[in-house]
Amino acid sequence: MNLPAKSLFDRLGGTNAVNAAVDIFYRKVLSDDRIAHFFDNVDMDGQVAKQKAFLTMAFGGPNSYTGLDMRKGHKHLVARGLNDSHVDAVVELLGATLKELGVSDSDIAEVAKIANSVRDDVLDR
Repeated sequence: MNLPAKSLFDRLGGTNAVNAAVDIFYRKVLSDDRIAHFFDNVDMDGQVAKQKAFLTMAFGGPNSYTGLDMRKGHKHLVARGLNDSHVDAVVELLGATLKELGVSDSDIAEVAKIANSVRDDVLDR
């Protein structure tokens, strides 16, 4: 009998792993000159909490995300110049974070695929 495949959320290590990854990820983001300025004047505690809920849902875990959809949530950033190079930087930093935490290359590739699947919405196109 085949057991159902584990979700990406479970393969990553569940809630504690996603929470740790988001905390490390935002440390990287805020020290990266390519994208840190988009987080000026942002309530980072709120941002981190929203991102934890969003990634938990996006990776197949429990859905408690109540934030805006990707298009509405990033429209003000597009107006400030958010473009593909910035999304690339986010995907790169997320991958580096997961690598640092010992996540497999195949799971990192799946995370990148999920991130890229919302690129057009994030960039409002």
